[in-house]
Amino acid sequence: MKTMINSEMMGPGNQFGRAISNTELLLSYVPPPDADWGQITEFALTFDGYEHHGSFDKCAAIANARQDRTLSELRTCLFFEQRRYHHTGENSDDKAMAYIRTVIEKIRQKVISNLLD
Repeated sequence: MKTMINSEMMGPGNQFGRAISNTELLLSYVPPPDADWGQITEFALTFDGYEHHGSFDKCAAIANARQDRTLSELRTCLFFEQRRYHHTGENSDDKAMAYIRTVIEKIRQKVISNLLD
């Protein structure tokens, strides 16, 4: 499912500028292990978890449960973490960044394995 990103979510300078479906996702789009927060944000916003799941509540339930069986669930988790820190205005701590980097690595492994569900 291809989702659209609203203009509030897209920051200036976003290299993607659009939603990227799972089937369009290339390994080169996935941030490297040492990516900074800006790179992570840009990638996270290529997937709109709210639209994909039909509501904030469904998106939040998946992300807060840290469901990670599918590529869509992983992208939901990453999207929601980005939105969480955007809305709270706080910086992620080391524990949160470790989780976020783990999610990104799992996304990378799904793309490498061509598990684009």
